[in-house]
Amino acid sequence: MNFDGEGLAHKSLADRLPPDETHVFRDCDLTETDFWGAPLAGARFESCVMEQTDFRKADLDGAVFTGGGGMRIRFSDADLVDAVFTDVDLSSAVFGGALLTDVSFSGCRMIGASLTGSRGTGFKVSRSNLTMANLGGCSLRGELIEGVRFDDADLSGCDFTGATFSDCRLRGAKLIKTVFAKADLRGADLGEPDDNKLRTLAGAVINQAQATAILAARGITVV
Repeated sequence: MNFDGEGLAHKSLADRLPPDETHVFRDCDLTETDFWGAPLAGARFESCVMEQTDFRKADLDGAVFTGGGGMRIRFSDADLVDAVFTDVDLSSAVFGGALLTDVSFSGCRMIGASLTGSRGTGFKVSRSNLTMANLGGCSLRGELIEGVRFDDADLSGCDFTGATFSDCRLRGAKLIKTVFAKADLRGADLGEPDDNKLRTLAGAVINQAQATAILAARGITVV
């Protein structure tokens, strides 16, 4: 089914969508629209307003979101395997319990988003703003993380083993029991990590300038 420019705000569509069709939503107002448990595998959402849209428990396997978005979208317990988000506003979105295997976030605004408690083998993120986001316990093992802001984000318990950070920011990030074994942090702005955070960075690779800044902050001059 195709929905073009339709006002679907505050409506329940979960029972109106045939499970054997691919659904396309283009320039639609989906403010507080109810997709709870809806069959949306392979669906496309293009430039839609999605303020507080409810996708809880929806089947969004392979769904594609391009542009649009809104505050507090709910993806809790949804199947998002192979889903793609490009240039979407996901500020304060909730992904707790969602299956995020092989999900891709690119160019997204994810300020204050909560991905803690999500399931799956990991996801990809690039050119996105995750300031103040909660990624507690998430895995990005071996991923190339490029152009991402993690300022003041909660990265507690995250697994970044073997990940490569390029043009990223980690200023003020919460790094309790975060794993950076064999991670390449030479392309990350670490801010001024305290001694506890420095212990968390054990096993990571940093560059000379980063090491010099860390030592200088502790009154040690490198010559």
